Amino acid sequence: MTTALPVDLYSNDQEAPTVPTLAAVGDAEVSWFHEQGYLAIRKAFDTHVIRESLAAVNRLIDGENAEFRGVSFEPGTGPSDDLSPAQRRLRVRKLMSFVDYDECLQALSADVALLDIISRLMHGERPELFQDMALLKGPGGREKPWHQDMAYFNVPIDTTVVGVWIALDEATTANGALHVLPRSNHHGPREHFKRRDWQICDSEAPNGNDVVVPLPPGGALLWHGLTHHGSPQNDSTAQRRALQFHYRPDSVQLTTTEQRMQHYGGEIRGAEC
Repeated sequence: MTTALPVDLYSNDQEAPTVPTLAAVGDAEVSWFHEQGYLAIRKAFDTHVIRESLAAVNRLIDGENAEFRGVSFEPGTGPSDDLSPAQRRLRVRKLMSFVDYDECLQALSADVALLDIISRLMHGERPELFQDMALLKGPGGREKPWHQDMAYFNVPIDTTVVGVWIALDEATTANGALHVLPRSNHHGPREHFKRRDWQICDSEAPNGNDVVVPLPPGGALLWHGLTHHGSPQNDSTAQRRALQFHYRPDSVQLTTTEQRMQHYGGEIRGAEC
């Protein structure tokens, strides 16, 4: 059973190719997404949008909307009355389900140009937003092990789920930029295990076949729900904050957790890690 973190899970520093803007996404880029399982866009959103999005994230962390309860802290930390706002923000790992609590973040999730691209990736289906979160990896912030997002979602395994990760800070190899395994969307469902997280076994790590996706603020990574991806610990002194949205075709018929686990539940299926 693997519990310690091997040193070579994210050892490859080969950078993924990028498309310059959302407007530059054409048929060739859509084909690339389906062949490679991801699409990186260097400048998807402008500086003003990113600045406003960061301000919205901080407002939610600071408790300016008393109805919002979606703040999760790094394990072993938590809120404290003697923390400054800046100190409290550094302790937050994740915000969940915020689009109904902030107009700026809701507008970003419904950006017309973004949704048009996602619809094209879904073969013309209308995208439905079904998960929204902010992923905040401060200095020393822990890794997210290799996994497939479909292992979390109760949808048929042939559903084109599209994840969208939007950099709010510069994402670098040092501070925890995402890594993806090209073409892994063609590998089908993989067994997942509860180890450091809900994850693919470390023995199935890419072993240097992955690519890293550094992005400037406003850059975006789109990936297929079956694509293997993860991010290492933040070993820098800089923050690595991002927004993440997941979309599914609005025509999809949901399945059950039991059905999902028959494909992804390692222990349930008697697999070993």
